[in-house]
Amino acid sequence: MTREILHALIGRIPESELATAHRLLEQLVQKAAIRAAMSAAPDDEPVTTGDADAITRARKDLLAGKVVSHDEILAEFEIR
Repeated sequence: MTREILHALIGRIPESELATAHRLLEQLVQKAAIRAAMSAAPDDEPVTTGDADAITRARKDLLAGKVVSHDEILAEFEIR
C-alpha cells in the first residue's frame, strides 16, 4: 500500500461520502497519536514547590475565568 494508492482512492470517493471519509481518516490519525502518547515514557521528574505553586495559580485563574482563548494565542504569535 502506498500513499499514491490512497490518494487515488480518495479521488474516487463520491462528494456525498466525503464527510464520512474525513471522519474515518481523522480517527486513524487520532488513534496513532493516542498510541504514541500512551507508549511514551512516564514523566519521572518530581514536581517542585515552584511547579506546585504555578499549578495552584493556574487553577485559580481558570476558576476565575482568567483565560486566553486558543484564537487569541494564535493571533498573538501571528499564526492566524
